[in-house]
Amino acid sequence: MKFLSGKELARELESELQRQAASLASGGHLPTLAVIRVGDDPGSEIYVRTKLKSAQRVGITSLERHLPVTVSQQELEETVEAFNADPAIHGILCQLPLPAKIQLERIVERIDPLKDVDCFHPENVGLLAMGRPRFLPCTPAGILELLRRNEISVAGRHVVVLGRSNIVGRPLSILLSQKGVDATVTLCHSRTARLAEIAREADILVAAIGRPEWVGADMVKEGAVVVDVGVHRVEDSSKERGYRICGDVNQAEVAGRVSAMTPVPGGVGPMTVAMLVSNTLKAAFLQTQPRYE
Repeated sequence: MKFLSGKELARELESELQRQAASLASGGHLPTLAVIRVGDDPGSEIYVRTKLKSAQRVGITSLERHLPVTVSQQELEETVEAFNADPAIHGILCQLPLPAKIQLERIVERIDPLKDVDCFHPENVGLLAMGRPRFLPCTPAGILELLRRNEISVAGRHVVVLGRSNIVGRPLSILLSQKGVDATVTLCHSRTARLAEIAREADILVAAIGRPEWVGADMVKEGAVVVDVGVHRVEDSSKERGYRICGDVNQAEVAGRVSAMTPVPGGVGPMTVAMLVSNTLKAAFLQTQPRYE
């Protein structure tokens, strides 16, 4: 069984992206990413720090706007609008989750589609669905890049995606089914009938269901490739820190059945960050060299 680590591949991709950043800088354009973080969620703080470090390694200028958890809808929207209006900022990221009182859809739709490096704006999602993507959604694109760089072809193979979120499952199913990728895709969710049976038919199984260690050996075909998107902090008194990190897959149970599997952490996560950086560079090209699109 082979572990499909994303750490080394993400650094490889960063090295390639450095040349694009240098090309922009030589033309007088410093690619810049603005990140909005609301509240003091420890996970969000770690994720933002990781993204800013990756951007820095590539040569992207970044800034973080940290707002209190008490921020109002209007104040948050005004922050987004200020970044939209600043021509020196090429990408805008609003770190999730946001406080329950904030209407996420309104924030997503406020971000300029040309600066929407998460690919959440309806305009960019529509272009993706039409097969004309401006940006690629970060986690789905990271998954495809991870498979490609490990020489795991999806063309003609049956890929089962567990989870239909707008961040991972739904856009991934769209990407997988497009011409040039050519997978046969089944998108499942918690209410899918015969879920375990369908999962066992997958040549490639993507677990993005949002439940810790939910996928067991009974859901995996012998020799399948498993991509574990989940990241969970689970209490564990045997650990010095009192918890352990796991994914949506019971990896100890599944390892003996699969041909390859992504680790958690260190699998999909680093590739997601690398694709965010890639989108930021593309956004900078689109805004400084309009013909690029």
